[in-house]
Amino acid sequence: MTDTHRDEDGGHRHPELLLPAGSMPVLKTAVRYGAGAVYIGGEAFSLRAGAKNFSPEAMAEAIDFAHAHGVKVHVTANIFAHDRDIREAAAYFRELNELKPDAVLVADPGMFRLAMRHCPDVEKHISTQANNTNAETCLFWKELGAARVVTARELSLKEIAGIRAAVGDSLEIEAFVHGAMCISYSGRCLLSSFFTGRDANHGACAHPCRWQYAVMEMTRPGEYLPVEETERGTYIFNSRDLCMVNHLPDLYAAGIDSFKVEGRMKTALYVATVGRTYRAAMDDYEKDPALYEARLPWYEAQIGEGTYRDFTTGFFYGRPDETAQIYNRNTYLKTATYLGCVEEVSGGDRICLSQKNKFSTGEMIEFMKPDGTDVRAVVRSIRGEDGQERDSAPHPGERIEVSLELADGGVPETGDIIRRRETAG
Repeated sequence: MTDTHRDEDGGHRHPELLLPAGSMPVLKTAVRYGAGAVYIGGEAFSLRAGAKNFSPEAMAEAIDFAHAHGVKVHVTANIFAHDRDIREAAAYFRELNELKPDAVLVADPGMFRLAMRHCPDVEKHISTQANNTNAETCLFWKELGAARVVTARELSLKEIAGIRAAVGDSLEIEAFVHGAMCISYSGRCLLSSFFTGRDANHGACAHPCRWQYAVMEMTRPGEYLPVEETERGTYIFNSRDLCMVNHLPDLYAAGIDSFKVEGRMKTALYVATVGRTYRAAMDDYEKDPALYEARLPWYEAQIGEGTYRDFTTGFFYGRPDETAQIYNRNTYLKTATYLGCVEEVSGGDRICLSQKNKFSTGEMIEFMKPDGTDVRAVVRSIRGEDGQERDSAPHPGERIEVSLELADGGVPETGDIIRRRETAG
């Protein structure tokens, strides 16, 4: 393992920003908006079966693209395998060894053995699914050949700092710092399998923690008693989203090497919003802690520009109280709508994109820049694939041409994420 996270004098730690990518377009967005590394899943053995994920050919393209931009690629293979999976898993690891990502992420000891045997040229990282809650566990994986562990989400920053002190700099520590939280221990959930037959530990979670529940007394079958928090009922398993952008000094002090953002099922808008905010915050803090402190309101405002649940600091400062849960709804707050990504620019005021959500002429839209700035523009005209002008773009996936009236003096560029601001709620 090569330690790339400290200054040459061995002093200040420079954590990587690890962003999720569920598809090639999102991977390119992650690279452009600040990732030091991205994590992706193949078509099998990943815990996000619902993501588009990457075929071997797409994975090769993704690795080449990321490496060309100085960004690492980690591939998740963190299912808990059954015997029926073993032969295919061995072949998969042999394939990964040829593709040469920077790391493969596993949780199951059997999958780890297969990875060590069939994927010897790629670093092994141990997933949070492996319940890495203490220094002895981390040293166990290190002695077996792991280069990094992802700490369990149940750990406080004090506990992570204790693990860092025990393992020294011989083992990298990765921790989730942003995104959806799971109600179950280290994400090991059986609710989905029990209710729907979809095995969360095999990548097919139905997210039953977001459902509404009631209580039924045994002698009164069919009489459902709501566990009331409001008149709508309560979502008793529904966690807030983790957000630590305003607590970076504590993350640095704990000795974390990689700040991980959850969200391989999320859109490019989410990845761009979170990526550029954490990138700016990390760069500001490493440049001057006083600059970081002065810009805290900006980070807080930026991180809410998208779709999210209410935020929490999770377990980082001790056991969460009841404010870490959301009892009265299972929906996201939405302050912006993802409209697409700029694919071509002509003359600075005419763009082409494959639109994601409906928008209309006369609306004000924004082009997000990786440096944290935005360019606003009014939609002057929309031309569809048939060459005809129209008042709106209602069909997701359609490639359209849009003429703009630029409002801020800036111009859109290829790769910019396009959004429309909404009222939160």
